[in-house]
Amino acid sequence: MSNLNRHIWEGWTAQDFIDDLLPMIKYQNFKSDDDLKKWCKDNQPYYKKHIPEVYSYFKNYLKENK
Repeated sequence: MSNLNRHIWEGWTAQDFIDDLLPMIKYQNFKSDDDLKKWCKDNQPYYKKHIPEVYSYFKNYLKENK
């Protein structure tokens, strides 16, 4: 897995963004990987750009928790 401790924005690491999104992921129904990528970007606090670590984490998370 990528470096989840990588600094992304103003003290926020990739892991911080994951922790913020994690409670909401179980309520989502994604039809494609693009839907997941868009959801991650749209729901991240403050930083609305693609973060590869966040996307990869949730892609793997969804595979493991089907």
